[in-house]
Amino acid sequence: MFELFKTDHTSKARLGRLTTAHGVIDTPVFMPVGTQGSVKALDPREMIEMGTQIILGNTYHLSIRPGMEIINAAGGLHKFINWPYPILTDSGGFQVFSLAKIRKIKPHGVEFRSHLDGSLLFLGPKEAMAIQRELGSDIAMLFDDCPPHTATPKEVKAAVDRTVRWADECRVQPRGEGQLVFGIVQGGSHAAMREECAKQLVPMEFDGYAIGGVSVGEPEPEMLKAIEFTEPHLPAHKPRYAMGLGTPAQLVELVARGVDMFDCVLPTRVGRNGTAFTRKGAIVLKGGGYKADFTPIEKDCACYACRNFTRAYLRHLLNVNEILGLRMLSVHNSHFYLALMADIRAHLAAGTFGEFRKEFIATYVPTRRVLGARAAAGAG
Repeated sequence: MFELFKTDHTSKARLGRLTTAHGVIDTPVFMPVGTQGSVKALDPREMIEMGTQIILGNTYHLSIRPGMEIINAAGGLHKFINWPYPILTDSGGFQVFSLAKIRKIKPHGVEFRSHLDGSLLFLGPKEAMAIQRELGSDIAMLFDDCPPHTATPKEVKAAVDRTVRWADECRVQPRGEGQLVFGIVQGGSHAAMREECAKQLVPMEFDGYAIGGVSVGEPEPEMLKAIEFTEPHLPAHKPRYAMGLGTPAQLVELVARGVDMFDCVLPTRVGRNGTAFTRKGAIVLKGGGYKADFTPIEKDCACYACRNFTRAYLRHLLNVNEILGLRMLSVHNSHFYLALMADIRAHLAAGTFGEFRKEFIATYVPTRRVLGARAAAGAG
């Protein structure tokens, strides 16, 4: 059940709450990515301490390794990974279309070769929903066709048609107890196709709606347009999820465009490469300028890394390849994203989101190296 409490008077930003089988989620919300059943470099205790409400898992990866036999024997994904709170599972469609080197699209799914050992596999609406049912996720995503940003209009139209057809097949599959199911709107950067896809999915009455096919290599203005083309056609009384997004500034701007839920691999991925997010922009800590900088990554940050270590020490750890360095940057970045969303919710409740948005965007300087496209593997 989704409750909409308030809409910002200066934008389309929304304050809400989504109730799931494993807990309540306050929105807007950022969902750390745990593709293979783990948020990279972090443990569940740390995730809980920094305020994580929900994490992601992936149908494609988990069904291949460790496989459903092991997860079923463990009692489902929550018990297997020792995470008692909500989990959203991606259907695996994105991975099938981006990872599989050899694939054949059929009426009821995709036949493809595993990216691990080349074995022949098949995944479609029936299979994706069955796996997610067995995983026991709180939110299951439909099996869709996510075209690359280089796709022709004809290819995008074919992907939209498949997405709608497969959505109808997903809709009639059995669900897990209390499991919510979200539809996914495709259509690339084409306004008419986005509208058509949404108008066909909304009458199917899913529990929420995702905006797919964004952050797949297209320029940022194009990505924002895809969100703007889709949002007006989604029901206001259900949650909206922008898949695979984004940088801190993008999150603020997409909240302002009416999006409620986000996931992205950036916090842990760039952390492992030595980049840390701050309210003024991202900094690359491996640089020589931080060699004798004995301040925390960010002043007033309450994360464990900032409370205990300096930029100089973290730079040293990164440059000598000590695991603690990449772990601490992953801790800081994940905490940063979650704290940013908590601030957004607080400003929405107080009616000051407009001022917050203006100040944040004015002072946040994006770093080019972290503005990459959504990773093909979808792993954090």
